[in-house]
Amino acid sequence: MFNGIIFNKGIINRIKKRAKGVNLFIKSSLKVSNKNLGISISCDGVCLTLISYKNKTLEFYLSNETLAKSKFRNIKIGDEINLEKPLKFGDNISGHICQGHVDTVCFVKSIKKVDKSNIFEFKITKSLKKQLVEKASILINGVSLTISKIKKNSFEIWIIPHTLKLTNLIKLKKNDLVNVEIDIMSKYVKKFINEKKKF
Repeated sequence: MFNGIIFNKGIINRIKKRAKGVNLFIKSSLKVSNKNLGISISCDGVCLTLISYKNKTLEFYLSNETLAKSKFRNIKIGDEINLEKPLKFGDNISGHICQGHVDTVCFVKSIKKVDKSNIFEFKITKSLKKQLVEKASILINGVSLTISKIKKNSFEIWIIPHTLKLTNLIKLKKNDLVNVEIDIMSKYVKKFINEKKKF
């Protein structure tokens, strides 16, 4: 489990292609050691297992399934990745409970500057739009954010300068792809309501 609060980023410095996936190498100052091998780390919102660590470089294996369902299908060397270690007992939860299970990828539809903040608009499919709730949390590239408005085929999020500074969201531009995880509580409530309607 994660909470979508980002303090660390990394840079992809190597991609090793395999028959059924890739090995991804990320250079970062994230504090880990070889004792942490096997732990899950959120990489742009995708829960990945740390399989090696050397010279401040973290190695992960991504299956073709993970590549197909996330923005990692378009990764390249030099890309910046938001990183978060898993929560441990006693940690503050400043964001919301996140699983690291990407529901979809969305394209940036527009970015508007309003005062010191930015309004990001993301395209989304009709089926997933039904699971969104205004003012509920949502995970974008591993960052816990709040849905400010739901539109016909998109949703909007306001992002403050501090969040932009600490994450790779500051580098987003129109038509860029992002990983999206819908709030698990929203999904459970939606499923509960649908099940009740059957009886």
